[in-house]
This record gives sequence, C-alpha cells and structure tokens, in this order.
Amino acid sequence: MAAASEASVPIADAHEVIRVVGARENNLKNVDVNVPKRRLTVFTGVSGSGKSSLVFGTIAAESQRLINETYPTFVQQFMGQLSRPDVDALENLSATIRVDQERMGANARSTVGTATDVHAMLRMLFSRLGTPHVGSPQAFSFNVPSVKGAGAVTIGTGPNKGKKERRSFEITGGMCPHCEGLGEATAIDLDELYDKTLSLNGGAIKVPGYTADGWMVRVFGESGFVDADTPIQDYTEQQLHDFLYKEQVKVKIQNTNMTYEGLVPKITKSMLQKDRDALQPHVRAFVERAVTFRACPECGGTRLNEGARSSKIGGVNIADAAAMQITDLAAWLRTVDAPEVAPLIQGLRETVDSFVDIGLGYLSLDRASGTLSGGEAQRTKMIRHLGSSLTDITYVFDEPTAGLHPHDIERMNALLQQLRDKGNTVLVVEHKPEVIAIADHVIDLGPGAGRAGGEIQYAGDLAGLRASDTLTGRHLDHRARMKPSTRSPKGALEIRGATQHNLKNVDVDVPLGVLTVVTGVAGSGKSSLIHGHLPRFDDVVVVDQSPIKGSRRSSPATYTGLLDTIRAAFAKANGVKPGLFSANSEGACVACKGLGVIITDLGFQSTVETLCEVCEGTGFSDEVLEYTLEGKNIAEVLDMSVGEAAEFFAKGPAQVTLARLIDVGLGYITLGQALNSLSGGERQRLKLAINMAKKGAVYVLDEPTTGLHLADVDNLLSLLDRLVDSGNSVIVIEHHQAVMAHGDWIIDIGPGAGRDGGEVVFEGTPADLVAAGKTLTGQHLRQYVGA
Repeated sequence: MAAASEASVPIADAHEVIRVVGARENNLKNVDVNVPKRRLTVFTGVSGSGKSSLVFGTIAAESQRLINETYPTFVQQFMGQLSRPDVDALENLSATIRVDQERMGANARSTVGTATDVHAMLRMLFSRLGTPHVGSPQAFSFNVPSVKGAGAVTIGTGPNKGKKERRSFEITGGMCPHCEGLGEATAIDLDELYDKTLSLNGGAIKVPGYTADGWMVRVFGESGFVDADTPIQDYTEQQLHDFLYKEQVKVKIQNTNMTYEGLVPKITKSMLQKDRDALQPHVRAFVERAVTFRACPECGGTRLNEGARSSKIGGVNIADAAAMQITDLAAWLRTVDAPEVAPLIQGLRETVDSFVDIGLGYLSLDRASGTLSGGEAQRTKMIRHLGSSLTDITYVFDEPTAGLHPHDIERMNALLQQLRDKGNTVLVVEHKPEVIAIADHVIDLGPGAGRAGGEIQYAGDLAGLRASDTLTGRHLDHRARMKPSTRSPKGALEIRGATQHNLKNVDVDVPLGVLTVVTGVAGSGKSSLIHGHLPRFDDVVVVDQSPIKGSRRSSPATYTGLLDTIRAAFAKANGVKPGLFSANSEGACVACKGLGVIITDLGFQSTVETLCEVCEGTGFSDEVLEYTLEGKNIAEVLDMSVGEAAEFFAKGPAQVTLARLIDVGLGYITLGQALNSLSGGERQRLKLAINMAKKGAVYVLDEPTTGLHLADVDNLLSLLDRLVDSGNSVIVIEHHQAVMAHGDWIIDIGPGAGRDGGEVVFEGTPADLVAAGKTLTGQHLRQYVGA
C-alpha cells in the first residue's frame, strides 16, 4: 500500500470517520480503512477491484440494515430482508442514501415529475391559482380517479358518537377515465389472444403463461360461464363476452373461492399497464405482437380528464406545463407572480432550476421514468436531495458522470460539492479524472480486479495519489493521442430526414469500415439518431447496457453458452450424462434445489436467504461434486474467474469464448456469478463478447467506457481497432475524449440539448474537429489533447 497522506482531511477525533474493520464482502481482503465524514471521498480502482463492494455492499448496506431494524416489526415485513455484510466492525455510520444508476422502477404511471415530487408541487400550484378552480391538488393527479358513492361511517362526536351512519361521498381526481391515467389507448388483436378453432382444454389461449393444464385456464373452464371443451368459435355471444370482457366476480372452483375476470381486462392489468421494457422478453414480444398503442383520443396522451385540463394559469394548464422542456418550464415559472403562494413558487423554481444545473433541462416532466438511461435516472434521483433540509447524511454515488458530456461534468462536480458543504458525507465511485480532482480524500483499491483486487492501495489526498505508484496514480494524467492517420471509409449507411424526438430532419452518412464516434451533450439527439435509425439496416449489431433478462440462476457461463461446453467436458471425462452437471436439473442439491441458498418464509416478515449448509452454496449434490475434470469439480470450475478458466481450458471450444471475454476486459468476473451483479458497462462488454464472431458486421456501442478505469480505456481502444481491422464497422456513442481522439470519423450532434439540439454540427476527422474548435465537443477535445 502506498504511503497515505491525510493532510487534506483534518480529523478531530474518532467520531469524525466511518471506521471499517475487516471488510470481506465479495473480493475484499480484510480491508481496514477510515473514511472521513462531511468530506467528499472518491473511490478509485479498476473495474472489479472492490470499490462497489466497499461502498455499496458494506457501508451503505449496513447503514440501511441498521435503519430498517429501528422500524416496528409490522413495518419491517414490507421491507426486503437485508443480511449483515461480511465485516468485523463498522463504526460511526450515519443514515445513507444510495443514488445509483438503477432504472427507476417498472411503473407505467411513474414520470419524471412524479418521481421527483415536482408534479405534486405543480398540482398544489394549480389548485391554488388555476382558473376555473376545479378542486384540491388530487383533482390534477392522473393517478386519482373521480368517484361518487356512499358508505357507512362511524360518527366520532356528540351524543351519537360510535354509531354508524350512511353518507354519500365524492372524490374528484384528475385521471382520464378512458385510459385510466396511462395516456395510451390500446387496440388488441383478438386473434393473437386465442385460436378460435380450439377449445380452452385444447390450448386455445395463446397468451404466455396460460397453458391448457394451468390454473389460470382452469378458472375460465370451471367458472360455469363457458365450456372448456367447446371451440371458441362456437361460443354464444354472451359466452364470448364473459370469456373476454366480464368484470370481476367471485366464483367457486373445487370448493375454493376464486375471482373470475375476462381475459382482456386480466392481461391489461398484468401486462399492458406495466412498463413494457421491464417485461420478460417472451411476454414483451407477445405484447408487441398483439397490441397496438396510441395516444388516448380522449385526453390526447396527457393522462388527465377534461376538468384538470380546463384549469389554467396564464393560459397554461398543468398538462401543458408537464409537457414543456424543463428549461421552458423554468422560464414560465418566472412569469408566475402570486404573493399568496410565494414560498411554493420559489420552491418550484429552485427544484426545476436544479434539473437545468444537473444537465437534464432537455427532459419534460411527463417523460416516463422507465425510459431514462442509467445516468439520467441517477441524476433525476439526485434532484430529490439537493433541496433537502437533512444534514449529516451519507450520500453514495455510482459513477455520477455516466452519460455526461465533459461540458456537463463541471456542473455535476458543483452539485456534489454543494451536498458536501451542507454538512453531508459524499462517497463517489468514479473513474473520471475531472471528478477525482475535486476529492477531499481518495481511496484507491486494487491492485487488480476480482481475486487480484480487494486491497487498499492508497488513501489520502489528490497530490499523494498523483505521486503514488498505484495504477490509478500513474494514469491520472494519461491522455490518448490522436492517430497520425485515419482509415478511409468503405461505403456508408445513409440516414435521411431523421425527425425522431428532437432530431431536425437530419441527413447524415455514417461511414463503414472505420471507427466512427458520435458525440454531443446529453440529450442532443445522439441515441435518437443512431438507435432510432441504424438497427433497420442489415448486419447491424446493437450492443448496449440494458439489463440482461434471465432468472436468478443466470450467469456469464449460461449466457455465453460456456456452461454447455463445460458440462460436456465433465460428462466425457467421467462417462456420465451432461445433465448431471446442471444445478437446474439432475445435479441439483436436494435441499436448496440448486439455488445454493435456503429461502425461508417467515410469514409476518420478509423471506430470508441463508447459505445452504448441505451443499455449502454450490447448488450441486455431493454425488456430482465427486466427479472431477483435471482435478477440479464442477463447482470449483464455476468459481473460477474468466482468466483462471482460460488457463484451465487451454484448448478446445471453451477457449474461444473465454478469450473474447478477456478481450473485452472481463477476465476478472467469475463464470458462475449472478448476471444481476454485473454493472451496465460489464453487461455491455459481455454482450459484445458473444457477438464478436461476426465478420462484416456493423457494431453499435453505447458508451462502452462506462465503468472502465483509465488504464482499461487503452485496452478498449485496442479492441475497437481489432474489430475494425478484421473487416467490421464500429459506431460508438461516447463522451470520453480518449475515444474521440482515437476515432477515424466524428459525427457531433448539437449544438445543445433537447429543443436546442437535434442537428449535425460537425462531420469529419478528430483533427479537423480540434482545428475548427467551434462546438462544445471540439473545445473540450482540443483541451484534452493539448492542442
């Protein structure tokens, strides 16, 4: 470990640091470290070195677990059960707020406005100032329906106290009754729901999960409303209506009370009202095949009923305000002058201005939160905390610069410092030198990744890090150079008249046979141009950071197909069936069914997962573990890192896939680790590895430097060169100046974001961009290369 310099962090006493003793979570090796409180600490190190294990898996996880334990048992039952991190001691923890890049939930009713409480403040504003006056704030909520009815209430005062009295009530909400506040109307192709020539017992229903012998189909067949053995085409009009559209009603099936509901409303609630991107792939494919979505004809996609839309402030209704680009909303709010609600207006202005300051001024409040990228989601979550009155909180950030142009990183830095200056502890996992430069304290982990990491390499100030001989210290001032010559294109993909989202009738030729870098500030239109138009061409392979769908049993070995090769090798060496080496079938531990953990349902509390003592977490039976290959059993092989496995399988079909995983910088991940433990950047590199076999393909990569250490960026550039030199075309959407400098051709989108972007502001070589220096990208690239 390099000599630490604590000069930049004066520590009055032991309570001024978060003290970590013996941290062993994931690959951490008995880490002891002090993290200064009320300071901005940046955690550095190569991907897989243990940064997230220390910050998120240890410090943040234990803080959340301890807070959860302060709630009553009744409340705890609705919380996820958290296990204690593998650490000897954690002292002086404060309440921790994680601000990560996870998508903001799979709720079709969640928007940027509702996720940040800005919409709640707008509803309050319109309920006070809107004319005509239509009611309380809930009258402007698209999640609250308007309901009239009557019911029994208990009288609480006077001589009749305790008696029940029937009273009428009316709830005035803002939900559009036609689309139920979703903003979309759906047209369902009934032929995709069922085969009318078949009966229910014959497998007529084509909806995923509705098998002929399944419980859901039995409810239809045994309800008494339809005959399960009659082809649907022979149903009476009433039977067809009951089968498709009948409202919920109680029925008794095999002496069990069940709820019967028509097929259309049933799948509408279970599939169509959820975030489509969050559905399992086969369900999403069915929805896209069977359903046509369009803006609701009654509310015009605003989600709101006529009453909510009728109330206006200065000619603007709440739907208009929510649809504005946030920079325009900020300008409109400055025109609203009402002394009676001055504090509310001031709060709204400050919150909306925060969106602009954080680089999200191009969004609108009605944007579905599920459509935000990981970086956009993290910055949107950050909005909640900027105006908070809480102090002495520990904020934990996971690469907050992800998706940010160099121009926007300065503003992000200012916001991180603002949180610190309010008396909070700010912990940031980051690779960008611009963020490391503002740190009060740096903790560097390594020296390598996976088993080669997990140790503290340096702890101290920035000057000490720069002087240290650590990998991060050596690369802190490293700069990629522009190539002396660039490749010549071998044709082009033509995009003409692109108008998706904010694009302004864009015409551009994307060259083939070279490394093309698409640049521009966040929200300028890069993704709209590339993802919105290139996939329609043949041989285009899109490799992005989206989650990889799969079960809790999915791993890099299963995703890449390596597990099939490994099982075949074990089977051949031992003269048994390959299926024996599957934790999903024959080879599974009888106690945990191959999961490696025992899941216990505590009834009134959440379920608890504990390591299976029978198989010790391997998921395999003792019989399977007796079979070996070159002295290793199947569990030991799956516990190998990719790099270790490449040495173990030095020859054979597994070597090709393992070599590709190493090429994309994933030599440190283990074959059997859960896919959901991979970061967005790791997921993208995993997808790239399994697609690298193609020749003559057009690869589209979306910010492949996300999660990469400075030392790994050069390796990525070498990989991109190899892809191009082997006959492929590579198109990279990227903010990292090293990738820009290394490109053959740059397409710069801008000049700004949202309405202020959507144009091609430069096409040419990196050298030409630096020489021109007129765009924001050109200015930052010139500064980076020192031109």
